[in-house]
Amino acid sequence: MPRRPRDPVHHPLFARFYARAGAIAETRAGFGALRTELLHGVSGRVIEIGAGNGLNFAHYPRAVSEVVAVEPERTLRRRAASAALRAEVPVDIVPGAAEALPVKSEAFDAAVVSLVLCTVRDLPRSLAELHRVLRPDAELRFFEHGLAPGPGMAAVQHALDRTVWPRLFGGCHTARDPLASIEAAGFRIVSHRSFRVPERGPVLPTSYCVMGAARRMD
Repeated sequence: MPRRPRDPVHHPLFARFYARAGAIAETRAGFGALRTELLHGVSGRVIEIGAGNGLNFAHYPRAVSEVVAVEPERTLRRRAASAALRAEVPVDIVPGAAEALPVKSEAFDAAVVSLVLCTVRDLPRSLAELHRVLRPDAELRFFEHGLAPGPGMAAVQHALDRTVWPRLFGGCHTARDPLASIEAAGFRIVSHRSFRVPERGPVLPTSYCVMGAARRMD
């Protein structure tokens, strides 16, 4: 019997941890409210990369005609399929990697990235793919963690990224710069705000977040 081909991303243990931690963060860390803010006003046909276990699905407005949710990790994809059944908008779960999206060019009115740019293997290529599949002047919505503004924590983040952090947390990198990377990929940032998660209490390497919108430039 032929073996089933291995997914490009395979982190089953981390996927289970991520699903459990994500459910807690929805309420305790206020991620549910942040997802509602992220997706407010989105409409038309949407592509979401790194959809995880589908926590965004419940927050899509009814003006969205379809969500194509790309998730490379099998365990998370199964959970996302269950979440899609409960969504108020049509959601199609698709296997695939951000660096080679299995969809046509200029096919979407909006794209969503949510806590995923830290984990993609090739960040410039992934953003180039998003640029390719969006229609001209279409919107990219983003909610990401990234590089700390101060040199002390930034040095810690770089050290973690070179050593244990990606191995422990499913390929996550803490010191990437989402805004600079999005602009370098041919998008124009139209709005953003920076904040910490959690707002109070201990500062983590993943505490420095940014949320906003950018538009595809030709």
